[in-house]
Amino acid sequence: MKKEKEVWDTPAPEKKSEPLSEAEKSSAKENAKKAGRPYPNLIDNMNVAKKKRKAKRIGANLLLKSEPIF
Repeated sequence: MKKEKEVWDTPAPEKKSEPLSEAEKSSAKENAKKAGRPYPNLIDNMNVAKKKRKAKRIGANLLLKSEPIF
């Protein structure tokens, strides 16, 4: 069974990242606090960004699946 690489061992993505919004930052801080850390780490920030991308995809899919208005 092939072992997955750790996050920090994988190459950086080609696409430029977008900064987290204030709400996303507070969500990452909340996740860190639940885990017992005083501030968010890379994984907390990545999880919040992943949720953002997933929400974007779901919204785009809903627009494509919706029936025409007229």
